[in-house]
Amino acid sequence: MTAKEAADLYNCLGKEMKAAYAKSSDRWAKRYGKWRLFSSGPYQSDTHGGRQVNNYGNKLSAKTYVQYEKIKRMPIGSILAKDSFSVTKAGAGSAGPLFIMEKMVRGWNKATADWRYTMVMPNGTTFGRTKGKNSAGLKFCHDCHSSAEENDHMMLMPEENRKK
Repeated sequence: MTAKEAADLYNCLGKEMKAAYAKSSDRWAKRYGKWRLFSSGPYQSDTHGGRQVNNYGNKLSAKTYVQYEKIKRMPIGSILAKDSFSVTKAGAGSAGPLFIMEKMVRGWNKATADWRYTMVMPNGTTFGRTKGKNSAGLKFCHDCHSSAEENDHMMLMPEENRKK
């Protein structure tokens, strides 16, 4: 799938996805679409099931997140979100989960480097949240992110997908 095809598909799906996530009880799922968009357009994320994703961040995260490989620790209260969609072989799209990472206070959860992970399904239900509903179901999030310890456990998007 080309970048233009992914962008066109997201233009069709994005509004519907945001409305579906907003049905969630998660307050960030309702707001993320108004945050800064860091990606130049949807890109394939192998760490998110091969889905097409976009990277968003709240105002607090913006100044630090754009340092990318130079990030040592994100500020407490930083929230990053990735909405996602899948593409069939025929080129049709379907909404995927919304992935959210929130930097909590130091000592909140040493096992996750103080990140709270939340996954909201395309119908607005919350699949799980660290130290909350189905916390065990989100263990795979931190297991993967722990490989990026040098960047405060954030998997950075490819350089070619970073908004200039």
